[in-house]
Amino acid sequence: VQLQASGGGLVQAGGSLRLSCAASGRTYVLGWFCQAPGKEREFVAAISWSGGSTYYADSVKGRFTISRDNVKNTVYLQMNSLKPEDTAVYYCAVVSRSYSPLSTNSHEYDYWGQGTQVTVSS
Repeated sequence: VQLQASGGGLVQAGGSLRLSCAASGRTYVLGWFCQAPGKEREFVAAISWSGGSTYYADSVKGRFTISRDNVKNTVYLQMNSLKPEDTAVYYCAVVSRSYSPLSTNSHEYDYWGQGTQVTVSS
């Protein structure tokens, strides 16, 4: 499975960005993680195969929305009301095992994209 993330950039606080991640191959659970300089990679959001189940980190609930298009095999992260503390490299990731539950644990994810930089200025 290969993943190609895009959509990052520089935005002012309060602004919005939409990240996309196109996948090739088998995907089941799709997730987004972020990593700020000097910090460990953190869970952001995950979505099930059907899109019927989603899960968010507390820090992004109500601001970010994860969605997927299985025809395009693409996952999206709509990021609204961005804050300077959202600044990080954002990675998409895949759990390829069928019937896997949503997970916040990065070790559960089999494949990773290359990351896209999001910078929020104050």
